[in-house]
Amino acid sequence: MKYLKALLYTLIVSNFVGQTFTNFTSADGLVDDNVTCGTYQGNGILWFGTQNGISKFDGVNWTNFTTFTDSNLISNTITAIKITNNGDLWVGTDFGVCKYADSIWTCFTTSDGLGDDRIKYIEQSADGRIWIGEYDGLSIYDGSNWTTYNLTDGLPFGGIQYITFDNNDDAWLGSGFGGFIHFDHTNFTVYNANDGLLNNIVNGIAIDSQNKKWVGSSSGISIFDNQNLWEKNYTMMYLLPPPDTLNPVMDLVFDSQNLLWVGIYVDYLLDGGVAMYNGYNWVDFNMSDGLIGPVISDLIIDDQDQVWVATSSGISKITEVPAYLPNSMEDQISIFPNPTNENLTLSIENYNGDIHTEVYDAIGNKLQTTNETIINLSNYSKGIYVLKVAYGNILEKVKVIKD
Repeated sequence: MKYLKALLYTLIVSNFVGQTFTNFTSADGLVDDNVTCGTYQGNGILWFGTQNGISKFDGVNWTNFTTFTDSNLISNTITAIKITNNGDLWVGTDFGVCKYADSIWTCFTTSDGLGDDRIKYIEQSADGRIWIGEYDGLSIYDGSNWTTYNLTDGLPFGGIQYITFDNNDDAWLGSGFGGFIHFDHTNFTVYNANDGLLNNIVNGIAIDSQNKKWVGSSSGISIFDNQNLWEKNYTMMYLLPPPDTLNPVMDLVFDSQNLLWVGIYVDYLLDGGVAMYNGYNWVDFNMSDGLIGPVISDLIIDDQDQVWVATSSGISKITEVPAYLPNSMEDQISIFPNPTNENLTLSIENYNGDIHTEVYDAIGNKLQTTNETIINLSNYSKGIYVLKVAYGNILEKVKVIKD
C-alpha cells in the first residue's frame, strides 16, 4: 500500500476544482521560448531570463530587454536572474553579471573584481550583499567591493550553481560536482556522497521550517536534518516507465503552505515535469496535465502561491492547488493489482456511493469512462495511465502501470 500511496494524489474540493495551467510563449509577448531562470519582484511582477534576452511580466503586459534595445546589457543569453530587496535586477551571463537600476545597466566582469565571468546563480543575503555562484567559485558584492572564493579557500571542484540561506543566515551552496556546502561566513564544510547524498551534482537546496535541508541532485532528493545528518532519500517523485526510477532534480522550493515543489527532467528519456509533496505523498504534473514542456529549468513561487515553471518551451503558471491531505483521507482508496496486465479493481474504504472514473493515456487523451469498480486495460499497450476517480466531493488522480 505504501507504493500505491506514493502514486496517489487527493484533491479535497467542494466543486471538483483542480489545478489550472496557464501557459505563456513568445506568441504572448515573451522574448524567447527557451526560458532559463526567473525571479519574483512582488505585486504580481515577474522577470524571466531566456536564451535571447529578458522579459518582465506585470500580469498583463510583457516588456523585453535585449542587447538590441539596451546596448549596455552584456549578453542576451541569461543564465541567472534575481530581483533584490531594493528593486534592483541582477542578471548573470557567460560574460559577466549586470545590474539594472534606475533604467541603467551596470555590468561587472573579472576586471572589476568578479571571480569568474561565467555566472550560474545569483542570490541576496539578509544583510543586502549579492552572492554570485560561478563556474569556478563564489563572489560576494557588498555594494562597493568584491570578495571571491575558489578551490584554494575550501570550495570543491565544480563551481557554485545554487545558493540559499538558513534561518541563521548561514549560506548553503550547491556544487556542480562536489556536493553541497555549508558556509558560516568563515569556513566551508562540504557534504557529499560519503555523507549520504544521492549524487554530488547538486542543482537545488530547499530549507524547511525545521531547518532540514532538502538537497536536489541529479539522482533525486536527499534530506539532511537540522544537525546536517542524512535522514532519507526520494528518487521517485515523478513516476517514470520501468525500469527507470531516478529523478534528476532541476530545482526545488517550498511555498508558504509548506508544499515542496520539484522540477524534474530526465534528458535521455526527454521526459520531465513538476512534482509536489504535500507531507503525505507525491503528485506529479506533466504535459498531459497542461504543462507547456518537459525541460524544466526553474521554479518561482509568487505571493499568491502560484507556481511559475520555466521550461525550454515557454512558461507555465500552476494555480488552484490544494494544500494538504488530512490523516483521515490516507489509504481511503486502493487500486490493485498495480502494475496490471488486464483488470484493475477499485476499492474505497467506508464509501458506498456512486463512483465515476475516467482513464487517460500519458499524453492526456481520454480513453474510457466508467462507473464500475473493475476497470479493464487489456486493450491498451504497455505504459503509464492516469485514472481520475470522483466520489462524493472528492476527486482523486491515480497513476497505474499496464505491463
